[in-house]
Amino acid sequence: MNLLFLRKAILLIHGFAGGPWDYDNLNNELQLYIDFDVYSFTLPGHDKMIISKVTKNDWIKESEKQLENLIKKGYKTIYVVGHSMGGVLACHLAKKYSQVKKLVLAAPAFRYFVFKDDKLDVIDSLKQMTTLFKDYEPNVVLSRIFKIPFSTAVQFMKLVDEHQDDPKDITCPILLIQGLNDKVVPLDSSLYVYNNVKSDIKLLVEVNGVTHDVFRGERSKEINELVIDFLRNKNYWPKEGIKNI
Repeated sequence: MNLLFLRKAILLIHGFAGGPWDYDNLNNELQLYIDFDVYSFTLPGHDKMIISKVTKNDWIKESEKQLENLIKKGYKTIYVVGHSMGGVLACHLAKKYSQVKKLVLAAPAFRYFVFKDDKLDVIDSLKQMTTLFKDYEPNVVLSRIFKIPFSTAVQFMKLVDEHQDDPKDITCPILLIQGLNDKVVPLDSSLYVYNNVKSDIKLLVEVNGVTHDVFRGERSKEINELVIDFLRNKNYWPKEGIKNI
């Protein structure tokens, strides 16, 4: 008898030019709970530090494949955690599959760099990119951002544009986590999701001193605990609200 229907699968989706390592210790900490089975994967084109040529449809199809594999295994309850572009893909999965019962989105990239009047401000965004060297080692910025093929960056932008309205169809409980020192995805992006989802339970936690690497900074343990508490149905969570920590 397949008993996986009694367990909860957690699918982690990393961001653009990232990888499963962006979740650092979250995977291991989630595995400590006997009713959680944690799964992660590498998006197409991200298996090397230098991202290779790939399309938005490759990312969508692989994300769907990973989730459908969990459904085929027998899981009835699936939680999806998405970081940055992974948050956009996570919203797509929650919209399409009823088995997704909860969402955790860390800096979901529905807005990125500098947006004005809902449009990307290219000049100010380029200026913003230079400030990334203050938060990251130069070799990290150069390898993960400046070595991305332009055509692949365009695919990222097309993915975001195509799925811009997905939050409006989300009804499952959702936790949003946004670092207030994030120079890649602004607070406006998480606010956009928060204000548009139809979930009865929706929570946005703004975290002081945290950059785009939500799960890898000095407050990572605190953030991991927020995620775990939300997924484990801690009863002190409000049904709705924005919190600053």
